[in-house]
Amino acid sequence: MKSIGVGLVGSGFMGKAHALAWNAVKPVFGDVPDVRLVHLADAAEDLARRKADEFGFERASGDWRRVVADPDVDVVSITTPNRFHREMAQAALAAGKHIWCEKPMSPSLADSELMLASARTSGKVAVLGYNYIQNPVIRHIRSLLDEAVIGRVNHVRIEMDEDFLADPDAPFQQRHEASNGWGALDDFGVHPLSLVLTLFGPPARVMCDMAKPYPTRRTPEGERAVEVFDIATILMRLHSGASGIVTVSRTAWGRKGRIAIQIFGGSGSILYDQERMNEFQLYLTADRATEQGFRTILTAPHHRPYDRFVPTAGHGLGFNDLKVIECRQLIGRIGGEAALAIDFEDGILIERAVDAAARSFREGRWVEIG
Repeated sequence: MKSIGVGLVGSGFMGKAHALAWNAVKPVFGDVPDVRLVHLADAAEDLARRKADEFGFERASGDWRRVVADPDVDVVSITTPNRFHREMAQAALAAGKHIWCEKPMSPSLADSELMLASARTSGKVAVLGYNYIQNPVIRHIRSLLDEAVIGRVNHVRIEMDEDFLADPDAPFQQRHEASNGWGALDDFGVHPLSLVLTLFGPPARVMCDMAKPYPTRRTPEGERAVEVFDIATILMRLHSGASGIVTVSRTAWGRKGRIAIQIFGGSGSILYDQERMNEFQLYLTADRATEQGFRTILTAPHHRPYDRFVPTAGHGLGFNDLKVIECRQLIGRIGGEAALAIDFEDGILIERAVDAAARSFREGRWVEIG
């Protein structure tokens, strides 16, 4: 393709992240078609027009269906709340568009399976917005695991914590509604599960517990029951036999964007924390006993594609840079390249793990993942 026409549905935080990525992917990577920002839609026409001007889109609409129907749009970015993903993704695929849909696929496994079926029928590329796997650190950790630098992995532990729902006096909001899924399990848990999938493959079986620290929230009309769970913990068994834990919380005071990974192997360990996203720690038993200890390794140009952004080590990338990398992987996939991306075929594995965890919580037992 000489150029690629982009449609964007939703102009909030993630919509802006997608717009920034589309605007930056050509200057950063160079080896992609020209990007044309064609059509932006949001719930209100005036908001859509204002954001289209800010982001650089040619047209704006208060109806997302106009974006899907626009003949100049080749790929649609879907950045709306989770409950709208299924309808929008299926419509875009039926219209012959590629899609870049934010995670998770949808609040229900049944709807996610329908999305996968639509992608298969359409033959179009359908990629999910799991940008944390694009961090050069995560890519390098995967290469270390492939090389068995720390030996056979026996345990992995991933914690994801933020505090945007930590205040017990904060009001009820849309995230507290059951229409958006289980809460932290699928809103947050899919990110650690995407890292598990990328580094180790999908888990084989899970056991889950969830908690609701604040069962009610205030509204102008009075107290309203919180319909979801803000804390979830998943015990895992990987297909390799390794054990694992994923624990997530949206009510963890002081944690802003923490995804802490600990990987323990027979001859070493690897540690990583998303709040320090440009470094990781490595411990190797092959070191002399007198110097054994965790070494901190900063990202540098040889941790590709860091080199596309910064020519020197230690300066660091950010959240939106990972979206640019993800955008480049999407374009590569559309062009027929092998690409590091979680498409619907991989994304359904995450959704099945979430569904199995939810069934485990309901039934109080280990659940095999089909």
